[in-house]
Amino acid sequence: MSKEDLTYSEAIEKAGASITRFPLIPIRGVPLMSYIANSWDSIWAFRPDPSDLLIATYPKAGTTWTQEIVDLLLHNGDAEVCKRAPTPVRIPFLEICSPPPIPSGLDLLRTRDPPRVIKTHLPFQLVPPGFWENKCKVIYVARNAKDNMVSYYHFDRMNLTQPEPGPWDGYIEKFMRGQLSWGSWYDHVKGYWVEREKRNILYLFYEDMKENPRREVERIMKYMDLSVSDEVINKIVELTSFKNMKENPMANYSCVPAPVFDHSISPFMRKGEVGDWTNHFTPEQSKMFDEDYEEQMKDVNIPFRTLI
Repeated sequence: MSKEDLTYSEAIEKAGASITRFPLIPIRGVPLMSYIANSWDSIWAFRPDPSDLLIATYPKAGTTWTQEIVDLLLHNGDAEVCKRAPTPVRIPFLEICSPPPIPSGLDLLRTRDPPRVIKTHLPFQLVPPGFWENKCKVIYVARNAKDNMVSYYHFDRMNLTQPEPGPWDGYIEKFMRGQLSWGSWYDHVKGYWVEREKRNILYLFYEDMKENPRREVERIMKYMDLSVSDEVINKIVELTSFKNMKENPMANYSCVPAPVFDHSISPFMRKGEVGDWTNHFTPEQSKMFDEDYEEQMKDVNIPFRTLI
């Protein structure tokens, strides 16, 4: 276990008494946890280096998976180097803010020299403008709404800093109305989609990554202007399989202790499947959701798949 890992875990332990399910405060109409909203001016003012890479997703859409792929590509598939620290230390979470002494994303970024890899869940309109002004590379990962919602629901159950998710049927309503942390899934996936060509955003789909991980790893590699051998690509595909990542203490968020993530309620890495929504939606709920989805997505044609 690295020194950074100890420091991060210990900081969370020390902040344990201050951990609570933080309320949501809207920033330009997007609900964000109060600690983020209260630090918004500093987040919005962040100036990335042109060499920085941003990984953007709606929560629980394949963020950690993509972070691990990118880190392994940058280190030529060296698994040991990529175990130097847990994911949130290796790849800082831009907007995250927590009670002291847990370092914020901005705190961690100040300690890193460019080029840096940065994570965000912010919708397109809330990404600090410096990323676009400096023409930073951005990888966006989108996951079909039904599976994304199921994963987010279980995450909100175990993440004791997010608002209480309540019962499943009520959670569906909150998801459809964009009343969850980081706002509307619909606005999120559409915002990056319509800007993807103008902003040179690599727009990936979780379902494509599950169906053919090697192809998508190669797409990420080319977008990053890297070149690694076929052997290394095969190794990265293996190292980033769901099974291997679930067992990797530097990627499975076991570094976050129970006052924040209660893995006994639901593991951070739960199933990683396409189509798990069929185990949660009743036929009536699915019909209601599909009708609302069609209305909310009528202005775009994003090729989502709910099964593969």
